[in-house]
Amino acid sequence: MASEREVQIACGSHRLFGNLVAPRGACGVVAFAHGSGSGRFSPRNQFVARVLQEAGLATLLMDLLDEEEAEDRQRVFDISLLAQRLQSAAEWLSGQDATMHLPLGYFGASTGAGAALVAAARDPQRVKAVVSRGGRPDLARDFLLSVQAPTLLIVGGNDDVVIELNEQALRKLQCPTQLTIVPGATHLFEEPGTLEEVARLAKEWFLRYLSGD
Repeated sequence: MASEREVQIACGSHRLFGNLVAPRGACGVVAFAHGSGSGRFSPRNQFVARVLQEAGLATLLMDLLDEEEAEDRQRVFDISLLAQRLQSAAEWLSGQDATMHLPLGYFGASTGAGAALVAAARDPQRVKAVVSRGGRPDLARDFLLSVQAPTLLIVGGNDDVVIELNEQALRKLQCPTQLTIVPGATHLFEEPGTLEEVARLAKEWFLRYLSGD
């Protein structure tokens, strides 16, 4: 059994809307940072979240930007703002009965991966693992040197530009790091079996670093 509820998280004068699912006996909690034009209803991230839930991990899917903000390209690429809101969500999780004692991980997609890495660098004691799917870790820039959480970078084999950007970020990261390229996948992992591979890789990474399994 898992508890599931819609939540609102205060972030200054802004409110984040999300969905928290916490399986009974969860061994960790993963907060999702979505990319541009995406949110808690992203079918790709919902799929990954279900796989994590089945493995005994709690998940928080949320909208880091509201609808109006999501149409503003400056907001979409405001990595500092996105990271700040992700940190507010992490603080909120630490005050909830279902998640307060659980190790925390971040799952970031596209620009959300840059935000996840900045948030991890700012709060190294709290964040225990990061997974990036088709992410832009390069957007974390100088924060990459301060990330301590073990970080898995997953990129599609046909996503040439993003592969190069992830390789550049990999060279800067000082934490335990792995770059995994999924053969035949493009940026959104829409090809048969590729999103399933992303979910499997993420599950194994989070179980390794959040539960010790």
